[in-house]
Amino acid sequence: MNNKLLAKTVQDYINANLNADVNQIALAKSIFEGITPGELATQIAAKKKSEKKLPTWFNTENIYYPPLLSIEQTSSEVTAQYKSKLVKGDTLIDITGGFGVDAYYFSKKLKAVTHCEINSELSEIAKHNAKLLKVSNLEFKAEDGIAYLLNNDIHFDTIYVDPARRAEKGKVFMLKDCTPDIVINLNSLLEKSDRIIVKTAPLLDISAGLQELNYVSEIHIVSVKNECKELLWIIDKGFNGDTKIVAVTLNADLEKTFSFNFPATPGAVAFIDNLAIGDYLYEPDAALLKSGAFNLIRTTYHLKKLHPQTQLFTSTEINVDFPGRIFKIEAILTTGTLKKQENLKGNVIVRNYPAKPEDLVKKYKIKADQNQFLIFTKLGNGENTIIKASIIQYY
Repeated sequence: MNNKLLAKTVQDYINANLNADVNQIALAKSIFEGITPGELATQIAAKKKSEKKLPTWFNTENIYYPPLLSIEQTSSEVTAQYKSKLVKGDTLIDITGGFGVDAYYFSKKLKAVTHCEINSELSEIAKHNAKLLKVSNLEFKAEDGIAYLLNNDIHFDTIYVDPARRAEKGKVFMLKDCTPDIVINLNSLLEKSDRIIVKTAPLLDISAGLQELNYVSEIHIVSVKNECKELLWIIDKGFNGDTKIVAVTLNADLEKTFSFNFPATPGAVAFIDNLAIGDYLYEPDAALLKSGAFNLIRTTYHLKKLHPQTQLFTSTEINVDFPGRIFKIEAILTTGTLKKQENLKGNVIVRNYPAKPEDLVKKYKIKADQNQFLIFTKLGNGENTIIKASIIQYY
């Protein structure tokens, strides 16, 4: 950690160049003694990345930023705040502390939080920033979190861990492919706490994860603005029962949840006979889609499905409690009628349709429009259809 970066003249330069080309800055000559161009570029890029993701840090003076990768991998403030609701007791240890965003929000809920980070410089950065953020109940340990737990006679009410994937192996991965290995260390960790919260990427298959882990009481699927951000696995010592799945959508000050016991009861499938102008089209949020409870979504919100392989639903009524987008159908089109129309406008959505959005935009000369949508999809009878619709609800 280079403290010279905290000088007022340097901080003023960083703030004045947030929209500059960091590659040019990194390749230019050094303009501050004891500071390399690369260090300057790193601070600028990381702070710029934090503007929307970490506004508390961005708006606090003299925050020191780690390499950009650490900012990209850290939780956003929105998801960290949600995680803080899942803790148990008064004390917590974050054994993969990183930049310290999760630990900061845990400290707002608990009496004492310990932040363990094996990277000593990152630990120092997190500690420096915590002082600026006026956190007094957060202790920092620059060491391996699991080793710290196992080598000390200490008990925490909650353990939090965000394991990193050791290597990219395509879209499929398992918890045993991550560091630290929670699977092999689970029993040892449960001797140190009654609750463990494990954060994973949304790519992790829920069924596969449940095969690797014991005592999973809940799995929270968290999305922000229709993008699935993370899975939170709640492990409670001695738990023996059905795992509760909670699909959570976080958007501004609006939070919606949809929960059920895994696996979801399939239930009867009801398909529409005919689409009608004036009806409402429902598209589940990314968190609901990850949950796989497609038929349960239909029955809960009294919807009918368009097609077995299309996660689009319809109803004659609007239900704003639905977690996802809602459109009002304005027209039902065919490719023939589409060709005859001029000045076509709309955001193109493709769901179970034999074409790519960009190809359809080019073919039919469709101009972008913020509120109008052209949804290319398939009906239950196998026919391709195009739905012209206006957006009623985004989340």
